[in-house]
Amino acid sequence: MSAQLKRRSFITLLGGAAATWPLAARAQQSAMPVIGFLSSYAAERFAPETQPYAAAFRKGLSEAGFSDGHNVTIEYRWAENQPSRLPVLAAELVDRKVALIVATGGSVSALAAKAATSTIPIVFTTGGDPVAIGLVASLNRPGGNATGVAVLATALAAKRLEIMSELAPKMSNIEFLVNPDNASAAAEISDVEAAARAIGKQVVILRASTEREIEMASAALVRQRVEGLMIAADTFFEGRSNQIVELAAQQAMPAIYPTRQFVTAGGLMSYGSSITDGYRQVGLYAGRILKGDKPADLPVMQATKFELVINLGIAKALPLQVPDKLLALADEVIE
Repeated sequence: MSAQLKRRSFITLLGGAAATWPLAARAQQSAMPVIGFLSSYAAERFAPETQPYAAAFRKGLSEAGFSDGHNVTIEYRWAENQPSRLPVLAAELVDRKVALIVATGGSVSALAAKAATSTIPIVFTTGGDPVAIGLVASLNRPGGNATGVAVLATALAAKRLEIMSELAPKMSNIEFLVNPDNASAAAEISDVEAAARAIGKQVVILRASTEREIEMASAALVRQRVEGLMIAADTFFEGRSNQIVELAAQQAMPAIYPTRQFVTAGGLMSYGSSITDGYRQVGLYAGRILKGDKPADLPVMQATKFELVINLGIAKALPLQVPDKLLALADEVIE
């Protein structure tokens, strides 16, 4: 074979290989599993309070051996604290044919994902009872296509009332702000009312599912002459933590919240499950499902890590003397 012919053959071979490289790259990219991340919260780049949750999820996913952009792709869908958008966003992820959906930001996201698909695996976070609200058949054997983490946010409402009573033992009544659109609202109200009767306190139930109704709560606090405020576990309230903290501040009223972010926003204290730890566990479960485990066979995990956070500066401003017992129990004290 002449040198010129050899050169032509080499160029032809090189050109053919070059043509196949993009195809191979595209094939590899299309084979990479896609996780649809559905959340009722605002996007993390705009909402500092969301960043630790999303980061904790990615940490758990990394511990399971998966990294965004390396061997898995994460597509985010944020409802921007507008739960009504969740069904459309969930449908988008189903049409995208994602490998699984991670439904976060409360029961409302999980229920939207569950309504959108009965075949794509779902890993959820919920503050309520996932059996009672219809997400799974049982905690140990979920059945169906969904499993996840129950952070027990609503189940701790009675404990928050107990903590508030220890902080202000002379308090005779307290207002409980609850979102009636939350699937766990009725059960949470029942628990709080029973706990209040047991310790001889009166609870006034105040319902709010819009920003305007939260604003109206301030007038209700004055009108009903309540002495303290307790906030139900709800992602709608979490997305408006600054507004709710300001509501309590306007009335110089002690308040207890379900998550730490209210305290960092200037609230008095919070007691609840570690939300970030719950998101990390969701990441671990997502990794297991990508490796072949079925949601039906993965028991719903329940929170085991709880945290009491107290803002001493706010307590002194009210003024309130925080008992030594509470300070000893606190996981974090903000001066």
